[in-house]
Formats: sequence, structure tokens, C-alpha cells
Amino acid sequence: MKTSLIVLGLLAGLALATTVSAQSAEEVAQALSRQSLRPYWHVFIAYALAWLLVMGWVVSIARRLGRLERDQDL
Repeated sequence: MKTSLIVLGLLAGLALATTVSAQSAEEVAQALSRQSLRPYWHVFIAYALAWLLVMGWVVSIARRLGRLERDQDL
């Protein structure tokens, strides 16, 4: 009995949430269509810089490992 009441409550909450989320999803979509990513240019530059640093670090490690292997073969 108690379990069925919990399930019914969850289903009612889910039905209400989907109705509200459908309305709010449309409002969010309209708001996003008016929005521009231009104010976030510094974020894109930071990500690009981070990727360049990581790739440079990987290349540096690969070169050092190659040099180490060459030295051990001699």
C-alpha cells in the first residue's frame, strides 16, 4: 500500500515535470536563439591554449623517451 502511494506520487510528479519542462524548454530555446557566443571568446582562447600546452608537453615527453631509448641502445 505504502509503495503504491510512493509510485503514484512519483508518476504524478513526473507528469507535472514533463509538462513544465516542455514549456520551459521552448522558452529556453527561444532565449538561446537570441544569444551569441561572442562574449565567451576568452574561454575559447583558453581552451585552445590549454590544448596547445598539453600537445607540446606530450611531444616533449615523446622526444625525451626517444632520446633515452637511443642512449640505452648504445
